[in-house]
Amino acid sequence: MAAEPAAVGTSAPLPASRPTAPVHGPGSDPDGPRGKALLGLAFAALGVVYGDIGTSPLYALKEAFGPEGYRLAPTTTNVLGVLSLVLWSMNFVVSFKYLVYVLRADNQGEGGILALLALTRPQERKPGSRLALVALGLFGAALLYGDGIITPAISVLGAVEGLAVATLALERWVLPVTLAILVGLFLVQRHGTAKVGAWFGRITLVWFVSIAALGVRGIALEPEVLKAVNPWYAAAFIAQDPLRAFLLLGAVVLVLTGGEALYADMGHFGRRPIRLAWFAVVLPALMLNYFGQGAILLHDPAAARNPFYSLVPGWGLYPMVAVATGAAVVASQALISGAFSLTRQAIQLGYLPRMTVRHTSVTERGQIYMPQVNAALGVACVLLVLGFRSTADLAGAYGVAVTGTMSITAFLFAAVARQNWGWGLPKVITLTALFLTVDLAFFAANLVKIPNGGWFPLAVAAALYVLMTTWKRGRTIVTEIMHDNSLPLGTFLEDVARRLQPRVPGTAVFMTSDPTIAPAVLMHHVKHNKVLHERVILMSIQAVDVPYVPEEERVELAELGYGFYRLVARYGFMETPKIPELLKSLEARGFATKPMQTSFYLGRETLLPTGSSRMARWRKKLFILMARNAQSASTYFNLTPNRVVEMGAQIQF
Repeated sequence: MAAEPAAVGTSAPLPASRPTAPVHGPGSDPDGPRGKALLGLAFAALGVVYGDIGTSPLYALKEAFGPEGYRLAPTTTNVLGVLSLVLWSMNFVVSFKYLVYVLRADNQGEGGILALLALTRPQERKPGSRLALVALGLFGAALLYGDGIITPAISVLGAVEGLAVATLALERWVLPVTLAILVGLFLVQRHGTAKVGAWFGRITLVWFVSIAALGVRGIALEPEVLKAVNPWYAAAFIAQDPLRAFLLLGAVVLVLTGGEALYADMGHFGRRPIRLAWFAVVLPALMLNYFGQGAILLHDPAAARNPFYSLVPGWGLYPMVAVATGAAVVASQALISGAFSLTRQAIQLGYLPRMTVRHTSVTERGQIYMPQVNAALGVACVLLVLGFRSTADLAGAYGVAVTGTMSITAFLFAAVARQNWGWGLPKVITLTALFLTVDLAFFAANLVKIPNGGWFPLAVAAALYVLMTTWKRGRTIVTEIMHDNSLPLGTFLEDVARRLQPRVPGTAVFMTSDPTIAPAVLMHHVKHNKVLHERVILMSIQAVDVPYVPEEERVELAELGYGFYRLVARYGFMETPKIPELLKSLEARGFATKPMQTSFYLGRETLLPTGSSRMARWRKKLFILMARNAQSASTYFNLTPNRVVEMGAQIQF
């Protein structure tokens, strides 16, 4: 384990200023795209941003009225009440909460729960407040992994279930076809999405146009469903049987899946294109389809078996299955790519060990592939389909992850509004209370699903939360131990001047997490080899709480005397450090290094759980296991293997 360079994000701060996120307030996006650029980005956002929420019509109303869901009778009162709840829930949560308010909380244009957590600057808060914010943010991020597993399973399965509507003879093929599509989807991830990404917007546009047309067809059968635009029908439905209405929120919340993904993908498109795509295409298409499904339920109560495919005329069933499958694959791809991005953020912020990150596009820095994450998601997704076998059963697992993350986002948003924007306490409390009233109502309604599948995302989130907090705590302890056993850098340099060790040609780069001390690997090198290179660079890679660091602020180079230099390089949580490129960039400053005359020295520690640190022994063993399976520092930092020297030591913690 190369522990010193692995401690990204835990190094001691230097007096020099570091990049900070701009304080974006409640204003609009003044520099957002316009004209053709705006339309192009809005079109692209259809596939990436709205794939998840766009495929919800496949299973949402089926869960409410279907024989395997809540089994609500498709009476006029029930249908109009549910449709009104759907309409106003979408407008409150997505249109009002996310598009009007949450999207303003961007971290240099980037969104998502870890970007939001970084924006709250927990390290600058009181200990109790800091721990609470970090715990909320990490658990919310962990819940998103559960969402990333469930979305491909339920979306593809919901699309393929149309085969059983076409003919019962094909019902036995639903599961094999779904599994084949999912396996193929995860196998092609290694090739990246650059070639097929251009088709995402087209596929999703065809999907939205198709579901809108189907909705119009259904509404024409029973125009009475349009009355549900009046929120009175939602209120009357709740008043008639409050307990039943409350429990039914567990089905209504399925129309909101994708709200958090919308926020996480903000960095790819910006606020304005996302808002335009929602109000111009997505919201109208979704509501037309939901109202159309409500109409077909009134027209033919037997349609409750699958309201979505009951809207499709017989001749169009197979083409619609194909279109729906394409849209489901796009939705799944967006969640898989989001899991890759979320994992890289967690690595850079110091919450997960190093993993392989492969860039799949030479032009788009956000397109990455992570083999370990892809394999874990693929296996979990296949097992999920085999275990639950239908969208009705999977729907029970879905809502808990979505509503939990929505509620956590509301808390973190309040912290940003209060600290970064300077909002008054009454305004923050009022708005947050409004958000949480709705979010927690949905969350509470989904708690009854825990025995029937809701346990799954909670179990995934709990496991990942333990992994992330264990890694962060373990790295902090190891770094403190190494700091206590090291010399201050000034003391070490004085010793170098006094002893006058022989110098050999070339450059030696010693990786260290703390640029204020002499790293252990350097002291071991001097102790055993009794020689130093002509030029010694003490390099520290620091992660900061912004997504991208401007090139002019990335590097701080200081001459320390006696041929020593301190190099601090800062990277954002959306970036992957590449040390050879970093050293090459120093040539512009007149500091050139020759690759074949440069050696990199890394520390490789053997960790023993026998120390006196205040950490449970089982967590120590878990940390050691994670450390052993972390990607090597030389590979992660893109170092040439034959230029790397590793020196070992034992650490009891």
